[in-house]
Amino acid sequence: MTKKKITYNEAITEIEEILSKIENEELDVDELSDKVKRVSILLKVCKDKLFKTEEEVEKILKDIED
Repeated sequence: MTKKKITYNEAITEIEEILSKIENEELDVDELSDKVKRVSILLKVCKDKLFKTEEEVEKILKDIED
């Protein structure tokens, strides 16, 4: 089974949905641990995408200067 690559916006949206459920106490204790793990995975995805984008932008700007 192939994993679908999640976009930055999809990850942020899912994080926001999970946080909203936590804040509104819509999750029971059994779900909470799984959702916190999911948020940590999504945060890593976002961090990686931001880091890669920063590197690409810096490379482009360096190429422009040369």
